[in-house]
Amino acid sequence: MEANYKVGDTAYIIESNRLVRKCTVGRISGGIYLIRFEEGGAIQVKKHRLYSSREEAEATLPNAQKATRRLTPYDFRY
Repeated sequence: MEANYKVGDTAYIIESNRLVRKCTVGRISGGIYLIRFEEGGAIQVKKHRLYSSREEAEATLPNAQKATRRLTPYDFRY
């Protein structure tokens, strides 16, 4: 389902193909959306990168990354 976003609407974006971040639409100009993050900062993206809900964004993530988290050397006990 394709949503029509207006200035002030809440949206979600996938970063680095693994993180879902909440953002707010700040400006729309020629199909480019300026989105502002809750933690500060802003970027410009096209509409196809935005999702209307967290669940919708998570559904597009690769299955392996949704179910498990990446292990680091600090996760192992000797």
